[in-house]
Amino acid sequence: MFQQAVDLKEEGEELKRVLDDLGETDWSRATPFKNWTVNQVVQHLHGSDKMAVLALKDADGFAAAIADPKVVGATMNPTEEGLVLLDTWWRYFSEMCELLGSSDPKRRVPWFGPDMGVMMFTTARQMESWSHGQDIFDLFGKPRINSNRLKNIAVIGVKTYGWTFANRKQDIPGPAPYVRLVSPEGDIWEFNDPSDENCVTGDAVEFCHVVTQGRNIADVNLDVVGEPATLWMDIAQCFAGPPEDPPAPGSRTANF
Repeated sequence: MFQQAVDLKEEGEELKRVLDDLGETDWSRATPFKNWTVNQVVQHLHGSDKMAVLALKDADGFAAAIADPKVVGATMNPTEEGLVLLDTWWRYFSEMCELLGSSDPKRRVPWFGPDMGVMMFTTARQMESWSHGQDIFDLFGKPRINSNRLKNIAVIGVKTYGWTFANRKQDIPGPAPYVRLVSPEGDIWEFNDPSDENCVTGDAVEFCHVVTQGRNIADVNLDVVGEPATLWMDIAQCFAGPPEDPPAPGSRTANF
């Protein structure tokens, strides 16, 4: 199993650790993410994982499924809740990890947009699990154990600098900023050409929160210098889909 698949499985295990402790009524509590309940957050992750398993096991079946809006809707919006949802999410998530980990990293996987390489697909699922899971950690005031597996998400964040603007049909304001981050385990991660005039520096966890739109740039302690870096951090979006605005300042912070 290649490293990104190991990282994805560990990310899921960290989320499951919190979900295992929830009581029956906790699943209907609203998270900071668009007031989605815990059920809705896990249903969202589970629906994508189910489609991922289908794509990995049966490319033709996946193509047929996404051609039928009713099938996609039923799969992407599961109705299970609470402990039943926890069980089915974990079974599909675990199967997805096994399928990815046993695949050739260069294999192409069909998806809703262009197909994706297995390694990038795996990291994208990690990013979704980590970013949506954070709202559950925040809601219940649970500390999260981040590790250097977060580098996979930081890399996506850095690589989507230009796409963030192109996705909004905006001109890219300048060269990609120099990014220097301190990892959860104390390592230094550096990206792009060094610059004191166009840069983002600080904590890697906070950077990942901003590029996944889990935090507003105003709610973290990153140092942002220069116009390109400032414009980027104001709207950074490392996930696919139409442009999304970051949360309002103060609206997505830890509840402890």
